[in-house]
Amino acid sequence: MMRLRSFCAAGLLAALPLLPASVAFAQAPKTYSSSEILLGLKKLNVLGSALYMAAHPDDENTRLIAYLANGRLLETGYLSCTRGDGGQNLIGPELREQLGVIRTQELLAARRIDGGRQFFTRANDFGFSKTAEETFTIWDKEQVLSDMVWVIRQRRPDVLITRFPPDARAGHGHHTASAILAAEAFDAAGDPKRFPEQLKYVQVWQPKRLYWNTGSFFVKAGEDMSGYLKVDAGAYNPLLGQSYGEIAARSRSQHKSQGFGSAATRGEALEYLQYVKGDKAKTDPFEGIDMTWNRVPGGAAIGKMIDEVIRKYDAANPSASVAGLSAVLDAIANLPNSSFANGATVFPTLNTKPTPVISKAASQSAFWINEKGSEVLQLLHACSGTYVEAVASEPTVVAGEKARVSMEVTKRIANAQASTFKSVAQKPIDKSPLSTEKNQLELSVPAETSQPYWLKKAGTTGMYSIPTFSEDGSQANILVGQPENFPVLTVPYEIRTAASSYTIRIPVQYKSTDPVEGEKYRPLAVVPPVAVNIGGRAYVFAENQPKTVPVTLRAGKAGVKGTLALTLPKGWKAEPASIPFDLANKDAEQTVLFQVQPGVGAVEGKTELRAVATVDGQQYSRGYQAIEYNHIPTQTLFPEAVAPLVKLDLKRKGQEIAYLMGAGDEVPDALRQIGYNVTLLKPEDITDANLRRFDAVVLGIRAYNTIDKLKALQPTLLRYVENGGNMVVQYVVNRGTVMPQIGPYPLTLSSDRVTVENAAVTFLKPQQPLLNTPNKITAKDFEGWVQEQGLYYPSQWDAKYQPVISSHDPNESAKESAILVADYGKGHYIYTGLSLFRELPAGVPGAYRLLTNMVSLGK
Repeated sequence: MMRLRSFCAAGLLAALPLLPASVAFAQAPKTYSSSEILLGLKKLNVLGSALYMAAHPDDENTRLIAYLANGRLLETGYLSCTRGDGGQNLIGPELREQLGVIRTQELLAARRIDGGRQFFTRANDFGFSKTAEETFTIWDKEQVLSDMVWVIRQRRPDVLITRFPPDARAGHGHHTASAILAAEAFDAAGDPKRFPEQLKYVQVWQPKRLYWNTGSFFVKAGEDMSGYLKVDAGAYNPLLGQSYGEIAARSRSQHKSQGFGSAATRGEALEYLQYVKGDKAKTDPFEGIDMTWNRVPGGAAIGKMIDEVIRKYDAANPSASVAGLSAVLDAIANLPNSSFANGATVFPTLNTKPTPVISKAASQSAFWINEKGSEVLQLLHACSGTYVEAVASEPTVVAGEKARVSMEVTKRIANAQASTFKSVAQKPIDKSPLSTEKNQLELSVPAETSQPYWLKKAGTTGMYSIPTFSEDGSQANILVGQPENFPVLTVPYEIRTAASSYTIRIPVQYKSTDPVEGEKYRPLAVVPPVAVNIGGRAYVFAENQPKTVPVTLRAGKAGVKGTLALTLPKGWKAEPASIPFDLANKDAEQTVLFQVQPGVGAVEGKTELRAVATVDGQQYSRGYQAIEYNHIPTQTLFPEAVAPLVKLDLKRKGQEIAYLMGAGDEVPDALRQIGYNVTLLKPEDITDANLRRFDAVVLGIRAYNTIDKLKALQPTLLRYVENGGNMVVQYVVNRGTVMPQIGPYPLTLSSDRVTVENAAVTFLKPQQPLLNTPNKITAKDFEGWVQEQGLYYPSQWDAKYQPVISSHDPNESAKESAILVADYGKGHYIYTGLSLFRELPAGVPGAYRLLTNMVSLGK
């Protein structure tokens, strides 16, 4: 029968871990075509697996993953060391942790297309690194290795494949580190002396072999590759109607925040695998590995049963396979030591990859019993044609309260030879050819908010803080390695076969209908009673005059009353000291204004303010942020309600600034903080007459990568400079520019950068006005920077450009093009690769002084 009860999956700790699949818990219920069901049936008889390993989102070879998952029908995973937090964002202003959340979801979107599963370690992408040695000074190498071993021991892959070589050819310290760690994990996973604390929950596992997926990026022209294994990953899959190159292009194109839209390829596509460790294969990376049901004691008969289901499969009537699949499922449940029996759990409506839960540390046979049993259960559900979903009445619910949920079960195939599906009322669903049952439920919500699990505790520059085990060591954190939180709530839906019963857990999510997009799903989010958002990234005080700090309160439920106050460092004051609030309705917002001012004891430099709401004696100091893009499910974050306070000696010239946004940044807000009037331009606003009224024109990051109209507008911008204007261009990526030259004189962009954020700076031309007016720039202005000093510096430039500063990373030559200034006509053109887009929101005082001097040049 179908029994309804809430299932809280928000808790971090469970005694019985198994890493689940790359399920995205906010998608329309998954439906299957007849050909997809047939592909799934064929996959049931393949008991082999591969794990691809690299450093970042986008590093994975989506074509090889698509081929392994859909061509070879292997359990295929991608383990990314990081979530890509340290990169740039082509589609919006989100950076750091917010960008990591976006890129996590982009990876999950990619895996839903190419058929792989997604895993992570606790490593934080701290930005570009030039060597593995530097990377390992910032990452906790043992923790990252432990996470890799944890995934390997749980997923038990036969073959490991790395994307990068373990040396400088990898081109990035994280890349190199990922290859070094993969080789160490290959050995450590099978060694009981390594990470023995894991063995209470998993068993050691030794993969058969390790390969490096090399290619044109790494091999020299004319290099002999005859010794490498070759795999043709370009074949056509008739059941999917696509080649693996076509699937891969759609998958890779999900990395939209990186601008990685890809063209499809068709025909032969050789992938080269270089042997690294383990048993060396002669012709095929999986040779010598038994990938049949013979891997499972007593499983040979099940393989024959599956063959029979495939032989009888009728694409026009998949429901005819329900009886055969039911028999297969019961047979799997009855295998020796099988834990796949009553209570087996999957999330079948969301992804082709089920999520089983096992009852003890998994042996190889138990692993495959649970994997294949869950797949059979999902196919059984797909063949029945039954539609099941659980929808919350609202997208958010307050921690510890009740959620109202509507559950729909619709039978859509007449005379399906189905197992018994039973209703909420514990009675069989109507056996008429078509029937729908809807029930209204109230389910208890867990007490924790839906903050992504890796962001709940403050981490370090290189690592997220995620407990591996409970304090007493009795429970393992089943979220380690997972791409995202488990669903807040699930509703169990029970299927009975002739011999047993099995549970499918349906995630509760929110559904709405957009007049343009149609049905849209998002995860149900648990929120605090009140969220506190500070308006603005940083507050800069060049004088002792008060500034208005807006704080927006958002009600998580109706009838929230309390007081709001600011916590300030010594020497600062706020008026009023506190403000009462009364939010009558759920999701109601109220913005209150504080006047903040430095006093006599306020020290120069960067400090911090915090907003704190008090409700019924409980303090709340986190905001509410919904990240919304069409290609990923809406993500809800609860950032700390803090903002930098910056007191600095700052003079400025000019008043009117025009800003043309590129990929997206928060520099305009920083300019407003220091007193400028900023006008955001659209391309059509760039005319000779319009530009005359501005003291400076600033182009946002990657403007010449993202605004195609700049090809036509460049003469207008240069005339503005020639007539006495001041133009500041922030970093431009050296590939994919909309025009070959971005300045008045030739310069060659490159990928050169200075990754050490506090690298010592030399002033090449101490008398250059940019270093002296209106503010005297000193070495102190380059202290306290975050993540990096600069990126995409030109490698060559015309003599008419003046380099202003020089710095370099350890053991490298000086980089002198962080700031290039050219006089052009009566005005000035400045190109800067300094990472102002990171430093300004972080409240770095020197970044404000440098930017002020740039926009003030010549005034």
